[in-house]
Amino acid sequence: MIIIGITGTIGAGKGTIVDYLIEHKSFSHYSVREYLISIIEDKNLPVNRDSMVIVANELRAMHSPSFIIEELYKQAVVKGNNCIIESIRTPGEIEALRKMESFYLFAVDAEPQLRYNRILQRASETDNISFQTFVENEKREMNSQDPNKQNLSKCIEQADFVFKNDSSKENLFFNIESVIRKLL
Repeated sequence: MIIIGITGTIGAGKGTIVDYLIEHKSFSHYSVREYLISIIEDKNLPVNRDSMVIVANELRAMHSPSFIIEELYKQAVVKGNNCIIESIRTPGEIEALRKMESFYLFAVDAEPQLRYNRILQRASETDNISFQTFVENEKREMNSQDPNKQNLSKCIEQADFVFKNDSSKENLFFNIESVIRKLL
């Protein structure tokens, strides 16, 4: 069983990589976002990025920095096939997954204005924000010394494969395919 964790900046293309691996390589998908949204809805909180950060940080502080990822990993093991876990946000999550056989970390990034335009197009419940809020959200998630909080810059540094997604989907897919052939 190959486990691919995916990290990256907001709107960089994590979901696009996930969709490709599901459609073309039959990977199963386990989403931190979906996991958190179900908890947020159970708590009757607004479904937005702030709630996601608060709930994720609370879960990590209550259990461990890798708690959410470990919960998703348990689900993946039951299914037993190649999987992608989206979205890795803390070094502790990477540390836990590095203990698993056949784990690889993908990171994706793109220029900020392009990423902002992408989130406006996808129009999820957490994406209806100004460019200033987008930049502030990302700044909050990029660095933290607290192991229970997001540290995207550290996660991206630890990636086995980094994809720059500033051009076409076809180019991104070509690069993903090149890596997947090496892994399989």
